[in-house]
Amino acid sequence: MNLSKCVLNVPTKALSRLCLLIPLLVVHNAGAEALEIELHILDAPPLTFVNDPRGYGIVGDVAVAAMTKAGYTVKIHVLPWARAQKHVSEEHDHLITPLSRIPTREDRFTWIASIMPMERAFFSLERRVNSFAQAKETYRKIGVGLGSAQEDILRTEGFSDEQIYPLAIGDNPAQLLLMGRIDAWFNGVPESRYIWPKVSKRKLLMSTVGSSADLYLACSKQCTPEMVEHLREAVEALRADGTVKRVHDLYLPH
Repeated sequence: MNLSKCVLNVPTKALSRLCLLIPLLVVHNAGAEALEIELHILDAPPLTFVNDPRGYGIVGDVAVAAMTKAGYTVKIHVLPWARAQKHVSEEHDHLITPLSRIPTREDRFTWIASIMPMERAFFSLERRVNSFAQAKETYRKIGVGLGSAQEDILRTEGFSDEQIYPLAIGDNPAQLLLMGRIDAWFNGVPESRYIWPKVSKRKLLMSTVGSSADLYLACSKQCTPEMVEHLREAVEALRADGTVKRVHDLYLPH
């Protein structure tokens, strides 16, 4: 099966990148018409991009490549992140990435394969902290993505509603930090380090890593076992042949 036939719903700009990254894709059921599967992502550079000429980001490109390798047609969906998680969890055979595997989500999804680890920390302009306990005492308002693992983690750690400042899509946490609207930003380390230099030359203080949870390609709670198996095998094959590392280094060369 030709790659261009496997991913008809993936824009040409992203398709060209995938063609370069994976010159030869061996797919299942090569003689059958590819089944179209919905993949839900969000704009979380460099993990996932919604509209970028380079492609879908580290996790997004790997997910699309795995779906293609497993013989599925990719249909990208973008919803507010909390709504996307609810929708995928309640549907059948819908995919979502990047999704952190944390206890509050464990029973809501079928966890297919880890794509990369994700460390999280507090970022601030004024005071660096070394623990969740110190952060509770230090920061009045902490920015987190609405419906994100970061929000769940802070609530699990006992931060108050007054301290947690959920950021909807369109809010720019780096700008809010610069304006003093939030005292700190609790977020993934790669994403924060990627975003900050594009916003300011001021020194960004990072805490010690507060938590770490792998980012997964996940499926609805009710997910066809064969699809789970094929996608899991595809992700591991992409890791084994070096594709995952090449994609990572393309977006984060240092």
